[in-house]
Amino acid sequence: MQVGRLSRRAFALAALSTLTSASGANASPAQGAAAPGAPGRRAGEMRGVWLATVQNRDWPSRPGMTAAEQRTELLAHLDTAVRNRLNTVILQVRPTADALWPSPYEPWSQFLTGTQGVAPGWDPLGTAVAEAHARGLELHAWFNPYRVANHTDPARLVASHPARRHPDWVVPYGGKLYYNPGLPEVRAFVQDAMLDAVRKYPVDAVHFDDYFYPYPVAGQTFDDDAAFDRYGGGFTDRAAWRRDNIDRLVLEMAARVKRIRPATRFGISPFGVWRNAGTDPLGSDTRAGVQTYDDLHADTRKWVREGWIDYLVPQLYWNIGFAAADYAKLLPWWAEAARGSRTKLYLGEALYKAGDPAQPAAWQDPAELSRHLTLARGHAEVRGHVFFAAKDVAADRIGAMARVVADHYQRPAKPPR
Repeated sequence: MQVGRLSRRAFALAALSTLTSASGANASPAQGAAAPGAPGRRAGEMRGVWLATVQNRDWPSRPGMTAAEQRTELLAHLDTAVRNRLNTVILQVRPTADALWPSPYEPWSQFLTGTQGVAPGWDPLGTAVAEAHARGLELHAWFNPYRVANHTDPARLVASHPARRHPDWVVPYGGKLYYNPGLPEVRAFVQDAMLDAVRKYPVDAVHFDDYFYPYPVAGQTFDDDAAFDRYGGGFTDRAAWRRDNIDRLVLEMAARVKRIRPATRFGISPFGVWRNAGTDPLGSDTRAGVQTYDDLHADTRKWVREGWIDYLVPQLYWNIGFAAADYAKLLPWWAEAARGSRTKLYLGEALYKAGDPAQPAAWQDPAELSRHLTLARGHAEVRGHVFFAAKDVAADRIGAMARVVADHYQRPAKPPR
C-alpha cells in the first residue's frame, strides 16, 4: 500500500490518540512542571547509567563466563549505581537482533556465551529487573531496533535467525547488516520481538538508542530501492519516506507499549544534534557532521514537540566550548524544544571521555561533567542526566563521577515519572 500525506496524518493522529489516552494524566504538559529557576521543587530527577552489552562493552566483561560469574558482575554494576546515588539502569537487552531473555522471536545473544543461540543457563533480563527493583532502581530495557550484526556475512548468524529465514529483509551497509526499516513486515516483526520482553517482565521503560537508519558511510549507499519503489509513492523524496518509516516505528511502539503495560514508559536517546542552524533556521548553533533529521532520518525534535514519547535523552557528548557542538549551546536548544511538551527531557553525558588522553583538554578536568549539571540546573525543562556508561562509572578514571556525586547527588532521588 502506498502511503500519501493524508493517510500518514490520519495514522499519526490515531496512534497518538491511543498513546495519550493510555497515558492518562501524564499526558498533561504542565503537570508536575517546575517553576523556572526553582529546580529544587522538581518532583524527581533522572540519574541514569547505560549498561551496554554489545561487543561486551560493559557487561558481561567477556563472552563465555559462567552463569554465576555473569550474575555476580551484573549485581556489582547495580550496586555501583546505588553507591553513586543513581536511580536508573538502562540495560541493553537486544544489541544485535538477539535477546538477553528467552525469546521465541530471536536467538540468545552471543555476548553471553560467545555463541549466538546458546542459552546462558539463567535469565539475565528477569534477574536484572528483580534485582534492580530490590535496590530501589528503575530498570529500562534498551533495544536496538534494526541492527542485525556487526559484520556482513549472514552465514555467521545462527541457522534459525530471522535474518537468514528472510534474507529480503536485510541490507548490508558499512560493514554491518541491518533490517530494512522501509518494509512494513520488518517494522511489525521488530516490534513484536521487543514487546515480548515487555509482556514478560515489569520493565520501567522501553529505551531506544541513536540507531535508526545507519550512520552514513562515505562512498556507500543503503540499498532500499525496491522498498522505496513499492512503498514510497506518496512522498516527495526518499528522505521524507525514510523519516515516515521511523515516525511509524516510534508511534506504533509507543502505543503498543502502553497497551501492554500502561505504567511502562517509552524513551529514546538520539544523537545530540537534530539539525544545524546552517541547514535549518530552527536548528542549533552547531556545525556537527551528523544531523539526525537528514542522516539518520529521525525527526527527534518532532517527537518531543508532539509528545509522541515519554522521554528523550539527547546524547550531548561534547564539552562546554567545543566549537562544532558546544554543550552550552545545545543545552538551551533542547530545553526550548521540550518546553510545553509532555515529553520529559534528560541529557546524555559522556563520562567515557573523562580522563581519556585522546580527548580534548576539557575532558582531563574532573569538574567538566559537574559543570554540565550546574548549567542544566538553570533550565527547568531538564529533568536529569544519564551517563555513558557503566564500566566508566565503576572505573571513574579521574574522579569525574565522584565529583558529580559530591556536587549534585548528595541525597538519593526518585526518578521523574
